[in-house]
Amino acid sequence: MPDSYEHDPLRSLFREAASAGQSRAVIAPVSVIAVRGERARRRRIAGFALACCLVLAGSGAAVAALLPGDPGPALPASTPPPTPQAPSPAPTESRTRPASPPATPRSTTSPPPSATATATTRSGSTQFPP
Repeated sequence: MPDSYEHDPLRSLFREAASAGQSRAVIAPVSVIAVRGERARRRRIAGFALACCLVLAGSGAAVAALLPGDPGPALPASTPPPTPQAPSPAPTESRTRPASPPATPRSTTSPPPSATATATTRSGSTQFPP
């Protein structure tokens, strides 16, 4: 059977094509090979950077999805000043007098009441603050 391969027309055509290609083949210069290698290295580094960005973005999205929803209102940086309270009536007056309407809150821009202010009771007598 080895004789039949020698006389095969397709085999002889392949041999002719191989010898023609071999005579035309030229080795690429070193600079071209170096440029190809550098280009492949840049693509590889860009691929790794892209993969890292995707991992960071995906983990950030997962963390954001796992966090609780609304954290609630933000607390003030300092505690607000206490609101002024209306002076409470004397215990004896509250039994004899009907309940008064609620006091209106004072404006924060008005000065505090002075220590010399006086109050008048129902009977008309003047009462001094303690």
